[in-house]
Amino acid sequence: MRIGIFTDTYPPFINGVSTSVLMLQKGLEKAGHKVYIVTVNSEKMRYNFENEKIIRIPGIPIGLYDYRLTGIYPLKPLATIKSWNLDVIHSHTEFGVGSFARIIAKQYNIPLVHTYHTMYEDYIHYITKGFFDKSSKKIVEYLTSFYCDKTADALIVPGEKPKDLFKNKYGMEKEVHVVPTGIEIDRFYKENVNEENVNELKRKYGLTKDDFVMLYVGRIALEKNIDFLINCQKEMLKTMKNLKLVIVGDGPDAEKYKEEVKNANLEDKIIFTGKVPWEEIPKYYQMAKVFVTASNSETQGLTIMEAMAGSLVTVCRNDKAFQETITDKVDGFFFNNKKEYMKLINDLYKSNELLEKTSLKARNNAELHSIDHFAVSVLKIYKKVIKNRKENFHTLKQIGRKLRIIRKKEK
Repeated sequence: MRIGIFTDTYPPFINGVSTSVLMLQKGLEKAGHKVYIVTVNSEKMRYNFENEKIIRIPGIPIGLYDYRLTGIYPLKPLATIKSWNLDVIHSHTEFGVGSFARIIAKQYNIPLVHTYHTMYEDYIHYITKGFFDKSSKKIVEYLTSFYCDKTADALIVPGEKPKDLFKNKYGMEKEVHVVPTGIEIDRFYKENVNEENVNELKRKYGLTKDDFVMLYVGRIALEKNIDFLINCQKEMLKTMKNLKLVIVGDGPDAEKYKEEVKNANLEDKIIFTGKVPWEEIPKYYQMAKVFVTASNSETQGLTIMEAMAGSLVTVCRNDKAFQETITDKVDGFFFNNKKEYMKLINDLYKSNELLEKTSLKARNNAELHSIDHFAVSVLKIYKKVIKNRKENFHTLKQIGRKLRIIRKKEK
C-alpha cells in the first residue's frame, strides 16, 4: 500500500503528534508498506524534498511553541505528490497541511483518514489571552467538527476521551475509531540503555544513589499543571529530604517555574533539564524510580507508555486519557487531589516492595503498546475506506449508466 501522511509536526520537531506520526510510519514500513510524508519545514522558509519520500513545505510561525502554518494549497509539491500514486491519505492536523491533504484527496479521488490528536479547547488561552474564550471555543468546535466529520472518510482518535468529545459534546454521528498510539517499547527497556551513560547523566544533575528521583517529561505549560508538582514537592521535602523532581522538556512557562524554584532555593531538589533530543530520552527515564504527571489536557499520554516500558512506576492524575493505559494499583497509580498524590509518593518512598512489584507489572503491560499493534489497527481502517470508496465509485457508475439509458429512452 502507498500511504501519504500529512502532518504539521514531524522530526526533528518533537512533541506527541510528531512522535505518533513517526511510530506509525515505522510500523507501516516494518509491515512492508510505502510511506510518504508531507510536513512543515520547521527551520527555514523554503521547500525541502528528501529522498523523494518527504516534502517539507515552508510555514509561518504562529507564536504557539514552534508551530508553523503553511498555505493550504502550495503548488510546488503537486507533481511529486501525484507521482506517489497514493492509495490513501492520512492527515494528522486540522489546519495548514491538513487542509492541503483534504484538497489533494478530493482532487485525485483518494480516500482520506484523519487522526484528531489535540484537545484544542485546552489551548485557546494562548491565542485569546483570556478574551473571547467562550466564542473562540464555539469557533474551534465548529471547525473541528467540520474537518473531522465532513471532509474525512474515517476519523481516528487516540483514546476514549476525545471520542467522548465528538460523540457527546459535538454530537457526531459517524463512526469514531479509537486507536491508541504505539511506541518502540524496546527503546526504553532498562537493558537496552547504557548504564554508564545514565550514571554520567546523574552526575551532571547532582543525583546520588540515595536520592529518590521522580520524573516528568513533556511540555512545560499551564495546561500541564506543573505548578501542582512543584507545590507538592515543596511540602514533601519537609519529611522526605532526599526526594528530587526532574522536569524534562521546555515550554512557554519554563522560565516562570524556574524562577519560582530559584526563589525557594530548591534548585538542587527540583531540576530542569531543558529540551532533550528524542534519541536521548530513554536514559532520562532510567535516572528515576517514579514518573509523575498532573496534566488533564492529554488525549492519550505517550510519555506514560515510555515510562512503563522503562520500568518506572507511574503516578498520574485520574484522567480518562490515562485510564486506558494504566490499571490503578496494579501497574501504576491515580490520584484525584494533592492529599492523595503526596500519600502515594510517600508510600512508594517508604516501600521498596511496592515499588518493585508495580515496576514489574508496568514493564510487562507496556508490551501492549507496540508499534506493530498500532500499525495493524490503522491498516484495517485504511483497507475499509479504500474498499468503501471503490464500492461507492462502482455504485455511482451504475447510477450514471442507468441515467444515460433513461435519457436515451426519453429521446
